[in-house]
Amino acid sequence: MKERLVLVGNGMAGVRTLEELLKLAPEEYDITVFGAEPYPNYNRIMLSPVLAGEKTIDEIILNDREWYESNGITLHTGDPVVEIDRINRRVISASGMEVSYDRLLLATGSNPFIIPVPGSDLPGVIGFRDIADVDAMVEAAKTGKKAVVIGGGLLGLEAANGLMINGMDVTVVHLMDVLMERQLDKPAAGMLRKSLEEKGMKFLMEAQTAEVLGEDHVTGLRFADDAQGRASVVGGRKPGTTEIEADLVVMAVGIRPAMDLAQKAGLYCERGVVVNDTMQTYDPRIYAVGECVQHRGQCYGLVAPLFEQAKVAANHLAKMGIALYEGSVTSTKLKVTGIDLFSAGEFNEEDGDETLVLQDPAQNMYKKLVVRDNCIKGAVMFGDTMDGTWYFQLLREGTDISAFRSTILFGQHDLGDAGHGDETRVAALSSDAEICGCNGVTKGDIIDAIQTKGLFTLDDVRAHTKASASCGSCTGLVEAILSSTVGEGYEAKPSKKPVCGCTEHSHDDVIRTIAEHELKDMPSVFSFLEWNTPDGCATCRPALNYYLLARWPEDYKDDAQSRFINERAHGNIQKDGTYSVVPRMFGGLCTPSDLRAIADVCDKYEVPEMKVTGGQRIDLFGVKKEDLPPLWKDLTDAGFVSGHAYGKAMRTVKTCVGKTWCRFGTQNSTGLGVKLEELTWGSWMPHKFKLAVSGCPRNCAEATIKDFGVVCVDSGYELHIGGNGGIKVRVTDLLCKVDTEEEVLEYCGAFTQMYREEAHYLERTAPWVERVGLGHIKERILEDEAERKALYERFKVGQKVAQVDPWKARAEGEA
Repeated sequence: MKERLVLVGNGMAGVRTLEELLKLAPEEYDITVFGAEPYPNYNRIMLSPVLAGEKTIDEIILNDREWYESNGITLHTGDPVVEIDRINRRVISASGMEVSYDRLLLATGSNPFIIPVPGSDLPGVIGFRDIADVDAMVEAAKTGKKAVVIGGGLLGLEAANGLMINGMDVTVVHLMDVLMERQLDKPAAGMLRKSLEEKGMKFLMEAQTAEVLGEDHVTGLRFADDAQGRASVVGGRKPGTTEIEADLVVMAVGIRPAMDLAQKAGLYCERGVVVNDTMQTYDPRIYAVGECVQHRGQCYGLVAPLFEQAKVAANHLAKMGIALYEGSVTSTKLKVTGIDLFSAGEFNEEDGDETLVLQDPAQNMYKKLVVRDNCIKGAVMFGDTMDGTWYFQLLREGTDISAFRSTILFGQHDLGDAGHGDETRVAALSSDAEICGCNGVTKGDIIDAIQTKGLFTLDDVRAHTKASASCGSCTGLVEAILSSTVGEGYEAKPSKKPVCGCTEHSHDDVIRTIAEHELKDMPSVFSFLEWNTPDGCATCRPALNYYLLARWPEDYKDDAQSRFINERAHGNIQKDGTYSVVPRMFGGLCTPSDLRAIADVCDKYEVPEMKVTGGQRIDLFGVKKEDLPPLWKDLTDAGFVSGHAYGKAMRTVKTCVGKTWCRFGTQNSTGLGVKLEELTWGSWMPHKFKLAVSGCPRNCAEATIKDFGVVCVDSGYELHIGGNGGIKVRVTDLLCKVDTEEEVLEYCGAFTQMYREEAHYLERTAPWVERVGLGHIKERILEDEAERKALYERFKVGQKVAQVDPWKARAEGEA
């Protein structure tokens, strides 16, 4: 009979311990996990990209719910453990659930430290520790103008950067005179501050917060003494004090081990839960890992030491009993708002130390090594951090550098016969050299995975080892190891990446095979291409469904169950589980009866919120899933079709008023926009697809950042392709200039069909154009008239199918 293991805390350290345990003894325990948050295990390091809008919560999930299920682990999210009964060996959760254990693993992490000053409990004062904090900051940025981040460490600067990206005016308040004083010396910190100020970030240094101002909500901060670099003043100023306005205050001044649960259970705690070298607490049945732990007087907040603890704890839980944790020598390699930084050891020199410095202001690069007795004692790097791993290895091993001291600052590639380039930088590293500090992955781990599993791409290495899967600062080293290990077989940007784990075939292989061999249903594809799994998976089925639908619109029957939930429900799922519904309004034009029909539907289904969108339509928010079919029936009865705001499909055609009303307009942009929308609506695409028509070169409709854009000029129409807005903006490429509206429609249809047939599923036009090249597109559309017309005819055939009985049958039969 299996023993029972309970993990309290669903974070990175605790789940990494389970991963290591499953490698060693997969059948030893029945495992139950309790997590306080409503999500499975996610990468807390990546909260900053989520705040900045670069990633979603789904993209930073490390172990999805299927992982827990496939490993026989019972997961309880949103239900923290509130009591440990050590006598009866059971835990009790907030919901009242009781689970017995034979072994207990505590991984409760840490809590953000909130400065205990008056007003710190006001609404609008938050920490930066989890997804809930990120959501709160994003919401605050929608209405607030000014944010203050207290703390000039890594988390504070990342929070400030994310809030700036969300449109807020941000001031960072720091108690010390240098930023990130735990990771940087004064010169490197000064370079960092200068770079951040150039991006618009403001700073108040040597400022001690005395009070958070406000009554019902935060309105500002007051400081104990006059702060350097004063900001705008709120109200009157007391002598020797500074005040600053704030709609949001983020406290990022540090963390405290979350040990309340352990203390309540009678476990011995000091600054954290005290553990020995086997990661056991004073109760030998209870282990602890992560930020909640104190080991040999030290508490750790970096990921690499926590993962080292995880390996030791797993070793003893697996009853191997041979591993010891003796503490960690840490290094920090990270990115702060896109700037590479590295530090390790004691980088602030003392009496008897020597310093070696290389600084190039023009290249925004700085390196400093602190040396004692010809051994590296500490290192700081700004800008070029590629050699950080090498310096850290020399530091840990106590290597005598006297033989190459004169060239050490130029990097490992300057060691005589060693050669040049990134490959030689990793060639001399030992197998146990740590490459990915975020996930504790060594050079030997990566090489072993490459050789034993036959890996050839960066994505493969990320999937199997997690190296480079977190902050990304080690990507160059991982690519260098790949290149040196597999030689010419390495693909830095693989064009032959398999669709998923069900097959070895790439997207291009599948697209070509479906067309050449006239495969017209999924079973035929699975059989012909010898799929590893008989029915595919959640990754490949949506892609195959799209490829078959795009190639054989008249023969293939769309498989609703192979679509994402938004497309199945015909609405955009929102954070509270309700949906938003967007009826199409061609060109943004509407009549009084249209508005009455929408108003009647909103009244009937008690829609809580309506919004005019940037795509010239009206969005209905808060619709219950069970109301979607009848709501869509009422809308289609009133003459509306779906605006596809939820779909991998044509979304909108944005227009300005053009020459009909505007004194600068050269053509009827609204009318042409309506024709383009009538041509393209209902068409499924590899990804969302947006169009725009601007009535003159002033480009009010922003046509040059759309997938297909038209700019009207006196002599005709400029056609633009491959644009993208959002976080990563890409300006379009000019395809050509045409004379008539009929040509605009033809070229648009041909380009769209070419994209539909050639692009990979979930690939926007911007990366597709960059991948295949503008010349390839022009060759098929501009230089070959017959090919262009054939593409256009195929597009119209697909549209004839897609636009039949628009959405009424779908809403009734599928939602």
